[in-house]
Amino acid sequence: MADILHRIGIKAPTKQVYNALTTLDGLAHWWTEDVKGDARVGGKIEFRFLTKTGELLGGMVMEVQGLGENKDVRWRCVEGPAEWVGTDITFELSEQDGQTIVLFGHRNWREATESTYHCSMKWATFLLSLREYVETGTGKPSPHDLKIDNWN
Repeated sequence: MADILHRIGIKAPTKQVYNALTTLDGLAHWWTEDVKGDARVGGKIEFRFLTKTGELLGGMVMEVQGLGENKDVRWRCVEGPAEWVGTDITFELSEQDGQTIVLFGHRNWREATESTYHCSMKWATFLLSLREYVETGTGKPSPHDLKIDNWN
């Protein structure tokens, strides 16, 4: 199995970062603008990624597995690309030196493939978007995200 792991510091209270990770409005400001569903434990959140002209690039559905208020968020991918289904996404939050530290994991990939490499880089850009959104009020969610290769 393979995991994608990232660490980022955000100059904002943990509660603010947690809200950006656990509300549909928050998620739409840093990951993808096309998000709907139920963000409560046991609920499912649908994320769709579109081009600027509205063409569907892909999407996935996450089941909310756990919410530790201001501490952690856990999702399991239940629909989407075959490589994603059954993987787990985690955000662990802590306060250190005036920042909220986010330990991000996209875990339990069956194997490392070219898709894993792409997703690792994309997650890095979206975590920077999360930081920008929380710190300034404006992120770069899809379709306005940083394009990194020919897959997006």
